[in-house]
Amino acid sequence: SYSSSGKVIRGSYEVTYLCRAFVGTKETAFIYAVTSAGLVHSVTRSCSAGNVTECSCDTNLQHGGSASEGWHWGGCSDDIHYGMAFSRKFLDVPIKNATGKSEVGLVAMNLHNNEAGRQAVAKLMSVDCRCHGVSGSCAVKTCWRTMSSFDKIGRFLKDKYENSIQISDRLKKKLRRKEKSQRKIPIAKEDLLYVNKSPNYCVEDQKLGIPGTQGRECNRTSDGPDGCNLLCCGRGYNTHVVRHVERCECKFVWCCYVRCRRCETMTDVHTCK
Repeated sequence: SYSSSGKVIRGSYEVTYLCRAFVGTKETAFIYAVTSAGLVHSVTRSCSAGNVTECSCDTNLQHGGSASEGWHWGGCSDDIHYGMAFSRKFLDVPIKNATGKSEVGLVAMNLHNNEAGRQAVAKLMSVDCRCHGVSGSCAVKTCWRTMSSFDKIGRFLKDKYENSIQISDRLKKKLRRKEKSQRKIPIAKEDLLYVNKSPNYCVEDQKLGIPGTQGRECNRTSDGPDGCNLLCCGRGYNTHVVRHVERCECKFVWCCYVRCRRCETMTDVHTCK
């Protein structure tokens, strides 16, 4: 949720606390980017739906196009420029104002990751068209720009998270890669950046609030994040049989009660070592 006045919402405190616990890590980078992208997406959608008085559709594209090719801009293009400007004002200004000189590197990192989230929404904009003509022909097309689904944007940022770039914590004019041999490689606007390596989430650490994965239930046949191979961090897993007893094959008996059988099932449950 958000407010047009830019007031801090309760969820921001929760995100801030989480980011401080894992300050400067690639997880922090992802949180900043996906929060910024989500705000752009939500505000822009509300503008197009007419739910915000300060904005509507993007009128800059209208009356343009290529008449010779049989199409023109029209419809309701998503006004992503307003959404991005709102996000910069809402998210970036508090970061700039609430930090000291000792955190200049982290500030630059967080601001970059905020912008990376916004750039992800802009990069994945697409063009939708509607045909006009006799008997379903496409003699003329009306086209407009629209945002991708947030699922697609999230997958894009997840890929950027997995390929995030570690940067030096010492800021010299601009952000630079930590590895000296790679510093000539430019950093793109949509790249996610981090300063500190992530803690080991596989092992319990009460100080950092990391529960670890020991004892977690996992899926033996899955190759995804719930799979035993990934979730158990290579430690293996235990298998035990769980007996379930429940009412089944229930029938209504006249008059007036329900008669059921007791059914037992045995299932294998896998938990991380």
